[in-house]
Amino acid sequence: EKNADESLSPASITKIMTLILIFDALESGNIRLEDEVTVSAYAKSMGGSQVYLEEGEKQTVETMIKCIVVASGNDASVAMAEHLAGSETEFVRQMNERAQELGMTQTKFEDCCGLTDSRTHVTSARDVAIMSRELITHYPQIHDYSSIWMENITHNTAQGSSEFGLANTNKLLKQYEGCNGLKTGSTSLAKYCVSATATRNGVT
Repeated sequence: EKNADESLSPASITKIMTLILIFDALESGNIRLEDEVTVSAYAKSMGGSQVYLEEGEKQTVETMIKCIVVASGNDASVAMAEHLAGSETEFVRQMNERAQELGMTQTKFEDCCGLTDSRTHVTSARDVAIMSRELITHYPQIHDYSSIWMENITHNTAQGSSEFGLANTNKLLKQYEGCNGLKTGSTSLAKYCVSATATRNGVT
């Protein structure tokens, strides 16, 4: 390890915790993969990495998961946060609560996607490892999504129907044998971040 407990800005690897809460909700039966999620004006307004969801557009939970994992969609993350908790604020409270339960002592989340420039939205390398382990051990099906290289989704809006290509931000999928995830991130504050997973010769 190196500086394992140093507080740092995580950018979009924040979304690992967002995904944990989504899969928690799937496991508990609160939501299903085929449920439709309606995009709010606030979710549409996110900026940064996005999949260009429109206000009022509906996508399934499964499509939203792909948008979050593959393309790091901030708009999709906020839409899911609102769908699950009613507001991003309440969802972030749940993220922090889950982090505490996992023993993530250096972590404080202030949004659900890592887009914030706040210097107090932080985690550490150790805490990223803890939440990554939680996601891949409890919900190994995440790799069905995090290993997608490219896939199209369909936007159905008032303007009509259009295809949009998701391209994985994790270039290690093509460059590192056995790589199957997990999440990248970058902002001007955080610089470049990654939590990477791989399975090779039966070892993950």
